[in-house]
Amino acid sequence: MAAVAVQGCADLAAELRRARTAARGTREALTAVAETYTSFGRRRPALYDAMFTHLVPLPFAAEEAPAPLREAFAELLFAVEPIAAEDDDLGLLTETFWAGLHGLVTLVRSGRLPEHAHGARLALLVGHFAGS
Repeated sequence: MAAVAVQGCADLAAELRRARTAARGTREALTAVAETYTSFGRRRPALYDAMFTHLVPLPFAAEEAPAPLREAFAELLFAVEPIAAEDDDLGLLTETFWAGLHGLVTLVRSGRLPEHAHGARLALLVGHFAGS
């Protein structure tokens, strides 16, 4: 399962990079990354679970993490970095944004949050992170 998770992170990193670099502007990049991340988790639920739900013997948030894990996180960080305040811990801010996205994916997929409001939730999350 670890090998599947690593490949899934490589796939996710590539999708996030395409979305982020195609966007014009800070808020647009953050929105594109948020939409792409949640779409990935909803389109590929078994892979997403292997990457982020099931226990796998992979180090996350560590220098020794496999490159695809670091690259996927870096894409989130690159989207969050422009909205970070000078005294923000960029890593923690990015982890918090990621946690919000992960929560939305997980709660919508499990039926605990209604599907129809997904776009509004993403807009709220991005809006509060982007300061508008």
